[in-house]
Amino acid sequence: MRLTWLGHSSVVLDVDGVRVLTDPLLRAHAGLLRRLAPRPDPTLWSRPDVVLLSHLHHDHAELRSLRMLGEAALMSAPANVAWLRSRKLMNVVPLGDDWTSVGSGVQIRQVPAEHRSRPMPHRPNDANGQLVRGPSGTVWIAGDTGLYPEMAALPAMAGGPIDVALVPVWGWGPKLSAGHLTPEGAARAVAMSGARFGVPVHWGTLHPPFVPLFARSWLERPGHRFADAVAEQAPGCTAVVLVPGESWVAPR
Repeated sequence: MRLTWLGHSSVVLDVDGVRVLTDPLLRAHAGLLRRLAPRPDPTLWSRPDVVLLSHLHHDHAELRSLRMLGEAALMSAPANVAWLRSRKLMNVVPLGDDWTSVGSGVQIRQVPAEHRSRPMPHRPNDANGQLVRGPSGTVWIAGDTGLYPEMAALPAMAGGPIDVALVPVWGWGPKLSAGHLTPEGAARAVAMSGARFGVPVHWGTLHPPFVPLFARSWLERPGHRFADAVAEQAPGCTAVVLVPGESWVAPR
């Protein structure tokens, strides 16, 4: 199981011969938001088999990035599927609470997320996380979320322990709205899930114009705060803090 963080919530998960790409943000910028790091190298994310969308906010479902992904199966909640198809995206697959097989013994299912803030009248607002499991292990992709009690039930939903949790630990603005996790809240989330490893995402990538001129340290701090909080709150978990473009292979 190999993970490559592309920045923000975009992660390439290579598991048992299947390439999964989450919430792809592949261009230099996202609307008015700027990238702190260079755009992802196409060699890192090319030819995914499955693309998972947690929800349809612009920093997670960026249409130009989605159109760069060829024949990949695009999976999201049923409420989001009609909108995606109306944008001429092909091979869109609804993802529900039952397991969907995607090859080589790899299966994917939807799990809850608590993310009702910032509704968009022109896009559906359904938000979820996902579980990906294969012979090499199980990954919880939290999506944008706040804490919710069912995090403790994720191993039961997965049919076994959670090996790796991809958890959001910040955002891109100076303040977090409801439905997001702080680094300390993300550490509580991995503790509740029982994950062996926690990888922080949704931090240190996007920013409004000019912010790095006076607040660069604010952008770069959340991942390390998460690692400190995991050591304190989730002693059974190891934090794996990556930089955009860096890969990590999960031990069995």
